[in-house]
Amino acid sequence: MSTIISRRRLAALFASTVAVAALGAIPQQSAVAAESAPVGFGAGTTGGGSATPVTVSTLAAFTSAVANDSAKVVRVSGLITLSGQVDIGSNTTVLGVGSASGFTGGGLRIKESTNVIIRNLRISKPVAPADGVTVQKSTKVWIDHNAFSADRDHDKDYYDGLLDISHASDNVTVSWNTFKDHFKGSLVGHSDNNSGEDTGHLRVTYHHNQFSNVYSRIPSLRFGTGHFYDNYVQGADTACHSRMGAQMLVENNVFRDTKVAVTTNRSSDVDGYAVLRGNDLGGAATEVSQTGSFTTPPYSYTAEPASSVVASVTAGAGTGKI
Repeated sequence: MSTIISRRRLAALFASTVAVAALGAIPQQSAVAAESAPVGFGAGTTGGGSATPVTVSTLAAFTSAVANDSAKVVRVSGLITLSGQVDIGSNTTVLGVGSASGFTGGGLRIKESTNVIIRNLRISKPVAPADGVTVQKSTKVWIDHNAFSADRDHDKDYYDGLLDISHASDNVTVSWNTFKDHFKGSLVGHSDNNSGEDTGHLRVTYHHNQFSNVYSRIPSLRFGTGHFYDNYVQGADTACHSRMGAQMLVENNVFRDTKVAVTTNRSSDVDGYAVLRGNDLGGAATEVSQTGSFTTPPYSYTAEPASSVVASVTAGAGTGKI
């Protein structure tokens, strides 16, 4: 009898899972199924939507395909070498084909654009002054399931940032990416002297990302509001850095082999604010000089407990998972 009941329960569970997936009403927060839409501050970003996809495999074709603001879905097939950055227009989805397509040597720039999705791309070794992805003066951006990397063999300034968000950009979600082997991971707010432009903007969510052997800026946040949850950080010197009055909620993350998990009082004349809850610090120190007021994000989300983050993130983050 118990066997029959168990089978019925499994059948019911399977049926309900299929129904939820079909409806797409509940955002999935596990490695089992990637989100079809962003969760967090970037919610509502649709990119090119249902536009007919165009597949490109050369730099010239890619540059042309992403240049304007019409709705478009651009699929990148293969690894394209860049020098500098390619500008991405509004209403664009850029999607890598398979698990090994993307860019090396430079990166992508989203500048004065809105409604842009970057997914499933390998982006490596962005030689300075190029970032792997730069977001400037842009809103509604979703960076999802990419693999960012460089190396630690060069001087820390040889490569620029893997993902930098600046100049009053807003409503950005960074989810299910891997960031590996780099000095300067992800900078949000480029200067202590930019309060006039940045204050009230730079609202960014980071969730389910893996940072491995990234020295610092995981992320570094000035002036804005950051929600950092369910991320896995390994081998950092300084991870989350809130400065210049920024508000950061650091929730249910896992830190390993990290010296300082969260700091609010380094490198800038004005400290930031942070709230920590549910994290597995793994022995990392914290330097929180000011407890923040940002405790309830203005969107729906489900933060899985830190105990399951390593399994979820290592299974689900990076390319080839969507």
